[in-house]
Amino acid sequence: MIKRLVITGYKPHELGIFNQNHPGIPIIKTAIQRKLIELIDDGLEWVILSGQLGVETWAAEVIIELQESYPDLKYAIITPFLDQEKNWNEEKQEKYEEILMYAEFYKSITNKPYEGPWQFIEKNKFFLRNSDGILLIYDEEKEGSPKYIKQLAESYAKNNDYAIFIVNSYDLSVIAEEIYHQW
Repeated sequence: MIKRLVITGYKPHELGIFNQNHPGIPIIKTAIQRKLIELIDDGLEWVILSGQLGVETWAAEVIIELQESYPDLKYAIITPFLDQEKNWNEEKQEKYEEILMYAEFYKSITNKPYEGPWQFIEKNKFFLRNSDGILLIYDEEKEGSPKYIKQLAESYAKNNDYAIFIVNSYDLSVIAEEIYHQW
């Protein structure tokens, strides 16, 4: 049973998304929502996010919406370092503050400002040790930043009971088709 799930994936620029009105965002959010509902019905209680822009921010928005129907669903924002949003523009900082406001738990892994890539590695290890599975929005043909946690999760799953769920470009195109036909 998966009680604690990590959700991560691409940052917006890795997907060519540069504003909140991009038509790909509702498709990604629908994919996240469907998997979450399936897992909630099987006992999911917590979602763990690092609060990065993109998939993780959209996941938080989905969870906030789902909490109306599933009030026991909670999420944590656990950042790799302090003040990760410091260099983001005002609009992105406001979105981040909003998802922090609704989070049931918030903490930084290292309790230091950014020092180096090791903080991301430590965050990934912490996430795997403290969850039962991971949902990745990821496609093998378009690597990007999620490949690092994917590799670590696959290695971790070899010796642990750990679930890996991947939503790839084919899955997203099926959802896009469904949404298109609903209009």
